[in-house]
Amino acid sequence: MTDIANTQVSPAAWLRPMNSISFFIRKTLNIAEMEMRKLRHEPLDLLTRAAQPVLWILIFGQVLAGARAIPTGEFGYIEFMSPGILAQSMLFISIFYGISIIWERDLGIIHKFLAGPAPRASLVLGKGLSAGVRGISQTFIIYPLAYFMGVKLDFNILALLGTLLTVLLGAVLFSTFSLLVAIKVKTRERFMGIGQFMTMPLFFASNAIYPIEMMPGWLQAISRFNPLTYVVDALRTFMLAGGESHFGLGTDFAVLILVSALFVWWAGRAYPSFVN
Repeated sequence: MTDIANTQVSPAAWLRPMNSISFFIRKTLNIAEMEMRKLRHEPLDLLTRAAQPVLWILIFGQVLAGARAIPTGEFGYIEFMSPGILAQSMLFISIFYGISIIWERDLGIIHKFLAGPAPRASLVLGKGLSAGVRGISQTFIIYPLAYFMGVKLDFNILALLGTLLTVLLGAVLFSTFSLLVAIKVKTRERFMGIGQFMTMPLFFASNAIYPIEMMPGWLQAISRFNPLTYVVDALRTFMLAGGESHFGLGTDFAVLILVSALFVWWAGRAYPSFVN
């Protein structure tokens, strides 16, 4: 009886992990909320970022749709590319998000964060969630535009929620990757150069504006290691009426969640070295 009593776990021992998780979530949301306050001072930033995807759909999309040069199966070309342009808009917002921590380091803000008790990963994830909200804002621009262009969208509530979740996960993934790059390069000039270099290969080595089957073999192999490919695949499934996943939604979300978790963990570990 004594042995059995000794092996019983006290309620306090059960509560400790729950308290740690609750603390992590609370600090993550605090960081995200703080980041979101910046939108009050720069609301036009979201609208100006929408100009590029709008031009892609209105000009690039209509030209290629008229040329009928890209086989897109049962969908018209503008239908096919609309999810890819939403993914592109999310990518361009997220991939330059890392420059914010360079500014914060120069202003001494990061030193204050690191002096507090917040887990380092929560600092990273909070910024990723903020980037996700910025990315989600683009859906409210792309959806009406696509509908106006005759795209048959799926307005089922689950499909809409799936679209928002996909954009959120994609933004978390690419913004935390951007934070990692900023931590490594440490200066604004280097970061902007690398950011410009990364966006086009990520975009064109995906299925955003043409099917994977059209690519040469070597590019098809690269596209399967490109997280943006899985973002576009999930968006095409959720956004389009009758859309089907090429890889399977389970695979799409598994890739996005696992890679995001890896980047959050990695950036959280590297965060303290950024101020040195």
